[in-house]
Amino acid sequence: MVDFYDTTLRDGSQAEGVAFSVEDKLIIIEALDRLGIRYVEGGYPGSNPKDIEFFKRAKGLALENATVVPFGSTRYPTFAPDEDPNLSALLDTGARTVTIFGKTWRLHATEVLRVTATANLELIESSVRYLRENGREVIYDAEHFFDGYADDSAYALETLHAAAAGGAQCIVLCDTNGGRLPLEIQEGVHAAQDAVSPLPIGIHAHNDAGMGAANSVLAVQAGATHVQGTFNGYGERCGNANLASIIPTIQLKLGITCLTEKQLKGLTGISRLISELANLPHDERQPYVGRSAFAHKGGLHTDAIRKNRLTYEHIEPERVGNTQRILVSDQAGRGTIIKKIEKEYPNYDKNSPQVLELFERVKEAEREGYQYEAAEASFELLARKVFNGHAPFFEFLGYRVIIEKFSDHTMRAEATIKVAMPQGKEVHTAADGDGPVNALDNALRKALEYSYPSLQVVRLIDYKVRALDTKAGTSSKVRVLIEVSDGEKTWRTVGVSENSISASCEALIDSFEYKLYMDKVAEAAALANS
Repeated sequence: MVDFYDTTLRDGSQAEGVAFSVEDKLIIIEALDRLGIRYVEGGYPGSNPKDIEFFKRAKGLALENATVVPFGSTRYPTFAPDEDPNLSALLDTGARTVTIFGKTWRLHATEVLRVTATANLELIESSVRYLRENGREVIYDAEHFFDGYADDSAYALETLHAAAAGGAQCIVLCDTNGGRLPLEIQEGVHAAQDAVSPLPIGIHAHNDAGMGAANSVLAVQAGATHVQGTFNGYGERCGNANLASIIPTIQLKLGITCLTEKQLKGLTGISRLISELANLPHDERQPYVGRSAFAHKGGLHTDAIRKNRLTYEHIEPERVGNTQRILVSDQAGRGTIIKKIEKEYPNYDKNSPQVLELFERVKEAEREGYQYEAAEASFELLARKVFNGHAPFFEFLGYRVIIEKFSDHTMRAEATIKVAMPQGKEVHTAADGDGPVNALDNALRKALEYSYPSLQVVRLIDYKVRALDTKAGTSSKVRVLIEVSDGEKTWRTVGVSENSISASCEALIDSFEYKLYMDKVAEAAALANS
């Protein structure tokens, strides 16, 4: 058995261009919990107020598999353990498991911490012991272990002894600079096992030499039972070892069962969700979870793959939630649609007319730039229209937005909209806002809340815009992803257009439509149970 430890929300957020909001983090944790990840590192509560807020809110999550872990360092040399603000911040989160890192490389002890090698050992042991005495499970990250081992193997192993003496329950060997090669990792893992057996050994690899995933897998083959990494390889510099590659390799290649088959099928969807919430393009050439991972274009390849999938596919893509794609004539993908709708529509197979129609509509939408992995509400509305002939609660007829900027640098936006209600009544309203999207939001509410008062509680809590073709410059299409909440549930919708206001308006309309649809479902359920 191997425990997976995700650090996307901490180490991954140190990547250039990545910044997760508190809401993003909570969504990702719930997704990783469904996937079956054992530990999710939420952040560094001793470093910033946002992470302090996050850990407070994370306590309210109903998680079945994952343990949320705060991250910190060994105590400062000038503080006793019970006076150290970093260790106190870890305890204040209330988390039952904490991770701390310490200096393993003598160079870092003497040149960075500016303490003696012996004093560094005491920092490690006393910090771990203090956390253990306060009832915490302690995972100890041996920072720069492999560089330290190459420089002074005896001292590097002494630091592991110090962590073990303090009571650490797992010791993680870190290739922090990401420059070590697989056989060096193997040697270091074996040496650490001999030094601190029977404590479990973990691996935390970076990807600066392009070896992050390989080093992690080889560490497991050498006996490591705890693997740290990030989804999509996000991380500082060249990134961290990519769990989206490591997890299926360990399970499907090494035969070490860590996730259920159902959980493993969620891998591609969660990888894409995290890309969307990071507001970064999904790397479509990623192993296992990229759209290109099982895409076939060359004539010889496509001919062979139609006869026997084993000819050019190392696993069945469905096992990780991906699909085979024949780029010349794309005939695959209906299985993915079935997976998305099977709970609501269990009696349809991939050849049903409705499934075929939905498949074609999704394919066309994706060609236009839509992405439904992180916009489940928009997808569900699309499916409802295909399967149930879902009638919209209102018809959006059009809008106009005026933006004014004044000499004192203030700005005002005004939106005018027209909507038609099911009774045939046309509503024409206008509203101001801080910006064009806010003005549209306010105008839509003004038009709809009289007929649908439940929309009063709906609030936009996140808004992301992505250019889909940066080479097109200001004429590029954009995709807008918004997240809204009614105080009890949250959902996400998507809009695409060359005009960012139009894309935003489309996403807003879907968000209101979805709320009304959920209300209708709830009313029907209440009547059925009365």
